This record gives sequence, structure tokens and C-alpha cells, in this order.
Amino acid sequence: MTSETRETAPSGTEDGDGDTPLRKKITGPLLFLFILGDVLGAGIYALMGVLAGEVGGALWAPLALALILALLTAGSYAELVTKYPKAGGAAVFAQRAFKAPIVSFLVGFCMLAAGVTSAAGLAIAFAGEYLQTFLPVPTIPAALVFLLLVAALNARGISESVKSNVVMTVIEVSGLVIVVVVVGLMLGGGGGDVSRVGQFPTDASPALAVLGGAIVAYYSFVGFETSANVAEEVRRPSKVYPKALFGALLTAGVVYILVGLASSIALPADELGESSGPLLAVVAASGVPIPDWLFSLIALIAVANGALLTMIMTSRLSYGMATEGLLPSPLAKVLPKRRTPWVAIICTTIVAMLLTLVGDLATLASAVVLLLLFSFISTNVAVLVLRRDKVSHEHFRVWTFVPVLGVLSCILLLTQQEPIVWAFGGGFLVLGVVLHFATVLGRRMRDRRRA
Repeated sequence: MTSETRETAPSGTEDGDGDTPLRKKITGPLLFLFILGDVLGAGIYALMGVLAGEVGGALWAPLALALILALLTAGSYAELVTKYPKAGGAAVFAQRAFKAPIVSFLVGFCMLAAGVTSAAGLAIAFAGEYLQTFLPVPTIPAALVFLLLVAALNARGISESVKSNVVMTVIEVSGLVIVVVVVGLMLGGGGGDVSRVGQFPTDASPALAVLGGAIVAYYSFVGFETSANVAEEVRRPSKVYPKALFGALLTAGVVYILVGLASSIALPADELGESSGPLLAVVAASGVPIPDWLFSLIALIAVANGALLTMIMTSRLSYGMATEGLLPSPLAKVLPKRRTPWVAIICTTIVAMLLTLVGDLATLASAVVLLLLFSFISTNVAVLVLRRDKVSHEHFRVWTFVPVLGVLSCILLLTQQEPIVWAFGGGFLVLGVVLHFATVLGRRMRDRRRA
């Protein structure tokens, strides 16, 4: 799919490892688990019921389509991250490619808004049926406390965060293996209904249902973009990033499709759609004596892992945009000993807490995809624009047709969004424009005072 290339220029290091105030603690295996944990924890435990409402029992179809679409844009990220391994991701790429501060800001702001929106959705999922198995507490207050705990771990350090991710990723994968195995045992005992895997809602066109479902399923894969914002903390990014990225996406895709098939076999689509803890319902329906509390605990860990990695991304993105002058400079402040962007962590956590008040997981998931699609279009175009920019270290190079198809796939998904989601995303963009001009005005006032 891709090839390696060496380009020369007067600046840079052998592997793109420039000086950074952030601590380089992420190795190749840790990065693989970082991406895998974010992708797996971000969607399948929370959204399988929502997806069933779109495509009925054919859960595997939109998951497979979403994987293919995600791989296209992932190819562009692999090239740009290995070429420019700096915190900030899509915003930094746009800044280099288009040289227009407002465009760079809005691209980064879309990523930032998507991150805090995703974290809010995961916090709501965490406080749903899975948590209710242990504690009958109100959803919103529980979600707020959860986000505070995530912020505390994020601020402690990237090393502690990614090591926690290793443990949580192993646990969440074990939960998905349990789902597949118990449904396999269910089938072996004569239970389940295999015919449901090809059943669509009676009033829906299969092609349109799959395309509409791919929007929801796409949310389950977009965790890969989180990794671009920790590139500055990765050791030897040019060598390890592509392998970790594509390996994690393909692994997650296979797991998702297997779990989608198992869910359809175990339960009718309407029962899946009614549950805020759909995989817990699947395990219960299998008849295999897995305690509800055990699987709920695994699901809670999976969702918590997705939220942790998402908030790591948003704080590093805010930090990266601040260092580029796209956000207020205080967001670039780093704790002296922990070397984590503490102001960015506080600010992004507060916004995520406010967004939990929306309370609708489906709307939040679709809004995340809408916002990310704009950033993904920018990144796919930036790959082509920046081909003329040479760097001194080896980096990954994707085939030219891949980013072109990536742009077209993003436009296709944009056409399927609902008006309420456009309104939600439009509100964020308006807020972004206001914040951008406020930042520019504040910077000009400071310059005048210094003069």
C-alpha cells in the first residue's frame, strides 16, 4: 500500500526526533496498544445498539465499510505524522500546507471539538447500564466525576497514562473475546439465529442503510487520529508509527466484525437498539454463566480507556495549537516535573463536562464524525500539497490515489449527516471563529503594549 522514502533538506534529525519539552516515553508496542485501545474502547461497547437501529442485523456491513474508509485517511496520517512528528496533528499539517492561520485554526478546532465531544459521549456511556450494575447513581453526575478522574491521570504523566492503557486494552480485548466465544457456544448448543446477520430494517434500502450506519461505525474507528497528537512523545516515529497505525486499525476491524456478527446472532436488532449496554445484553442472552458484574466491569474499563486516550489527544492538540500561536499561549504551559500540559488538560476537561449535559450518545457520536471529516479532508489535501516540502529524515509515503479517495470518502459521509448534527457542528465552528479572532486580537494588543 505504501513505500518508504528519504528526502533531504537542511534541517531535521535522522528520524524526525527534534527537541521537545514533552517526554518521549511511547515505544512501538505502546503506540500499537495506544491506538488499538482507543479504537476498541471508543465505540463498540457503547454504540452497537445505535448501529442496530440503522442496519438491523447486518452489523458487520457498515463496520467493514467504515474500516475501509478509515484506512484511506489513515494512510495520509501515516505520511504526515512520520514527516512532521509534532504535537498538534491536523492543525500543524494545515498550517504547513495552506499558510492560512484561520484555516489551520478551524481544522485544529474541529479536531479539538470532536475530541471533547467524544469524551463527553464516552463519559455518558460509562455512566449508563454498565455502571448501574454496581452503583445506582444518576448518569450525569457520575459522568462528571469520571471525567475529573480521567483528567487527574492525564495530568500525572504520559508514561503513567500509556502504561494504564496497556492494562486496560488487554482487559477490553478480553471482553470482546468473551462476546465472540459465548455466542459461539450458544450456536453450538443450538441457540441464536444466523439468518439475522443479513437482515435489514424492512422499510430501508440496504445500500443507504449501510452508508448511514457507516457514519456511526466510523466513530468506532476514528480513534486512530488521536495518535497523531502524541507523535512528539513517540520514540523513532518514522519507523514505528505506520506499523502501529495500520496494525491497530486492521486488528480492531477484524474484532469489530466478529463482535457484530456475534451480536446479530445472539439478539434481534430491536433488543440491541433498546440497550445502553448492548454487549452486556448479548452475553446475558447467550446463556453462558458469565456474571453481569464481570462483563460490566470489563466494559467500564474499555470505555474509560477510550475516554483517557481521547482526553490525552485533546490536551496535546490544545498544547500543539498554542505553541503554533493558534490558541492562547497559556495552553502551552507544562508542569515542570510531570511535563504534561496542565492548562490544556483543565480547559478541555471543563468543556467535556459541559457537553455531557447533551445526554444523547447518538447525536454526540454523529457530531464527532462530522467535525472530524472536515479535518480529515484537510489532512488528505495537505498530503498532496506538502509533497514539495522536503525533510532530512526517512518517512512513510502513501500512494497518491489514497488521499484522493480519502477526500471523496469524507465528502460521501458528510452527505449522510442529519440536520441536527449539522446544527451541532455549525455551532462549534462559529465558536471556533470567535475564539480565533479573540486570540488574534489578544496577541496584537500584547504586541502593542510591548512596543
